[in-house]
Amino acid sequence: MSTDAIEIRLARPDDAHAIADVHDAAWRYAYRGVIPGRELERLVERRGAKWWRYAIDRKTRIVVMSFGGVIAGYATYGRNRAVGLPYQGEIFELYLRPEYQGIGLGKRLFNAVRRDLNGHDVRGMVVWALADNVRACDFYRRLGGESVDSMVERFGEVKLQKIAFAWGP
Repeated sequence: MSTDAIEIRLARPDDAHAIADVHDAAWRYAYRGVIPGRELERLVERRGAKWWRYAIDRKTRIVVMSFGGVIAGYATYGRNRAVGLPYQGEIFELYLRPEYQGIGLGKRLFNAVRRDLNGHDVRGMVVWALADNVRACDFYRRLGGESVDSMVERFGEVKLQKIAFAWGP
């Protein structure tokens, strides 16, 4: 009998290729048909292994989730960048490979990030999701996120609404 180990840990420089692969697969899955094709390709292509290695070397807060030895997802997070919102922390990105979605791993990754922020005395947290990314919005609502703000972001010629989901301190 075999059990698959789930590990959530800080990203290391040798994770850069795997994170880039997760980013590529997750973004294409989440945003195909939402972000215009050309814009989506540019966003995915600029986040290759070199970009991720640089982010890791700069000490960007990045955690990876491995499942059975395979990097299945990642999250980036830190201090809230939206000065008008009263939450100290923010998840900038939380993505899983499509084949690992829907089985509870995203919730585990989310909770690990939230515990880390709380452990650093960061109270309250926000995450932004494109309104047209229904899976992400439903995911954050199921985790108890409350819609507290919205804004519009431009992707080429298309403007898309983003929703801020928040969790209190």
